[in-house]
Amino acid sequence: MRTCRGLPPLSPSLSLNAASNANLGAHVPIGRAITIGSFDGIHLGHQALIQTTCMVARRDSLTATLLSFYPHPRRFFNRSVRLARILPLRDKLALLDSMGIDECRLLAFNRSLSEMAAEDFVRNLLVEGLGMRHLSVGEAFRFGHRRQGDTDLLERLGRSLGFAVSVIPAVRDEKGVVSSSRIRDHFEAGQWQEAIECLGHGVALRGRVQRGQQLGRTLGFPTLNLRMPNDLAISGIFSVWVDGLGGQRRAGVASLGRRPTVENAGRMLLEVFVFDWEGDAYGRDVCVTLVDFIRPEAHFESLSAMTQQMQKDLAQAREQLKQ
Repeated sequence: MRTCRGLPPLSPSLSLNAASNANLGAHVPIGRAITIGSFDGIHLGHQALIQTTCMVARRDSLTATLLSFYPHPRRFFNRSVRLARILPLRDKLALLDSMGIDECRLLAFNRSLSEMAAEDFVRNLLVEGLGMRHLSVGEAFRFGHRRQGDTDLLERLGRSLGFAVSVIPAVRDEKGVVSSSRIRDHFEAGQWQEAIECLGHGVALRGRVQRGQQLGRTLGFPTLNLRMPNDLAISGIFSVWVDGLGGQRRAGVASLGRRPTVENAGRMLLEVFVFDWEGDAYGRDVCVTLVDFIRPEAHFESLSAMTQQMQKDLAQAREQLKQ
């Protein structure tokens, strides 16, 4: 999958900030099938859009393109909004690649884009800028200045500009619409299985093993340390599978959070204790799949109390993984 920041060279009439949204050297292909959104978590609703986009692209010999924004538009309009992300960008891109998307374009959401009229967004950016021939959006999709554009406008513009539109219904279950906000709420409440059911896939976190403070080794639990985005929505203690330490997938237990017992307002870190394994993993790229939730992150009054709880966590993780 090709990943690009910004757009191919645009027509002079397009009122975008070329410094942040032009991708030098790119070109407009014969045509693109596009889907648009933040796609945080790539849940079942997002997957319905992606499946339609890829199906149309294969059928009509188009490039299956996902157009997303950074920062999230809600955060751009209100910087006080705390909007935790469900997946880091690298893991989001890996998941999109596995689903058949040919190209992911990350578009800077800036003032110029926020003030662009809905029709200009479609005509200049999507059709002229990206060669769009098909667009897949959700039924509640809104776009353009003050969210003036909707699916009715898209269908009218499609008839005049020569592109087709697929409006995909929201995915619902017995508890309502599947959404990123709902999944964040499940994570915050420790409702792991409910969140995974809405996502429709597991959570795999990738990173390069870093040198830490060696505290885990001192306590008898040497860990692989991976830095995570500070705005990640997921935290807690988990049973995990680890790939990247050789040919065999390894079982383990992991802490994902800010280490409240040993640090004050520390950065987000994934610490993984791998069962029955010894070796030097520093500098290795590994993938840690969170299997099941054990408990929330907690503050302990002493390292002794924390170590006792870690022994219980280890036993529970082994039971969950049947190790």
